[in-house]
Amino acid sequence: MRLGNQLQKLREEQKMSQEEVAKQVGVSVQNIHKWENNQGYPEIQHLLKLGDIYGTTIDEFIKSDAALQSRINIREEEKDDDDELLHPGFYIGIGIMFLGTLLSLIIGNLTITMVTNIAGMLIACFYKGILKLLRDIKKDFYEQG
Repeated sequence: MRLGNQLQKLREEQKMSQEEVAKQVGVSVQNIHKWENNQGYPEIQHLLKLGDIYGTTIDEFIKSDAALQSRINIREEEKDDDDELLHPGFYIGIGIMFLGTLLSLIIGNLTITMVTNIAGMLIACFYKGILKLLRDIKKDFYEQG
């Protein structure tokens, strides 16, 4: 059952008007109308208030609507890992910088050091962005083919 249908059913079971619900939630009647007609979704704080009014949980609202589930689904690999300072890209970047410096000493060409240090720093800093770009390119490639 879609969230809007569920909201309308719960409101009618409570014998409440859209105006009464709107007043308790703190939104306009138009918002209640849009939500009940599946033309939009309430924000999380409004879902919490609606759960209190109707005696249900936000969990029940979400479980009942597959479209809402997919809308709020956050894939694990897309979460920001601000705490993760030393991700694999850091080690790859440092490795490339070290390898470039080592090759430069062996060959005697400073250009190699400069190029590998720049490449290593870019990889270390933008590793997650590079991976996301590559995933998007792969996704686009398979969608077109």
